[in-house]
Amino acid sequence: MQSPTRSLNLSGATNFRDLGGYSAADGRQVRWRRLFRSDQLAGLTKADLAVLSGVGLARAFDFRGEAERRAQPYDVPGLVQVALPIEPTVVQRLKELLESGQRLTAQDTVRLMQQTYRAFVHDNAARFSELFGYVLESDAPLVFHCTAGKDRTGFAAAMLLLALGVPRPVVMQDYLLTNELFRMPPMEPGRAPQEVLDVLWRVQADFLDAALQSVEADYGGVLPYLDKALGVGPRERARLATLYLHAAPTT
Repeated sequence: MQSPTRSLNLSGATNFRDLGGYSAADGRQVRWRRLFRSDQLAGLTKADLAVLSGVGLARAFDFRGEAERRAQPYDVPGLVQVALPIEPTVVQRLKELLESGQRLTAQDTVRLMQQTYRAFVHDNAARFSELFGYVLESDAPLVFHCTAGKDRTGFAAAMLLLALGVPRPVVMQDYLLTNELFRMPPMEPGRAPQEVLDVLWRVQADFLDAALQSVEADYGGVLPYLDKALGVGPRERARLATLYLHAAPTT
């Protein structure tokens, strides 16, 4: 049987994609059409809504900050929305530096992005733990998203796939798919040089690696981090597997 498409090719959300199909623990595979990640959903068209209705999307978890949600609200019939706000500190920091007259380079922006990802590990652990709590409730199709669907969403997707036993190289592959799918940046931080914007609106392995290195250094690995910081211990990982994994198809 042909596998479903990973990208749903929506008109109003360029980075909406399925986490299904990846090989995971014990030779199993992540179920298709249960776990989705995306950029913001305010621009969905009627055709997009029909696609989402067709896949039975029931739950949306929104990592955008309060001002982001106010600026671009959305209402999808039948979709339960849950706010899990993580403020977009990197954009604010870039604006402050530019307004102070500092000239920023691509390397400066990479360092800021790495700091942001390290902050996900510690400062925002409670939000990611909340997401796991909802994910563990049932296997009703869900999406989690932020504005661009690349950083807050990218870290969440990485943790979820790792908790399901997806190998780290595959997790990184999924993370980097944003560079193929995400198109129009939702905002620009003022007078930023193009080299800064080129870093800001894309993802790099260095970003996610910064977070995973912090996980290794401070917790001794992904599994202890999941357990101690996110409340996803052996029992929770077993339930995740029950909900979101199935036997890999035979050839």
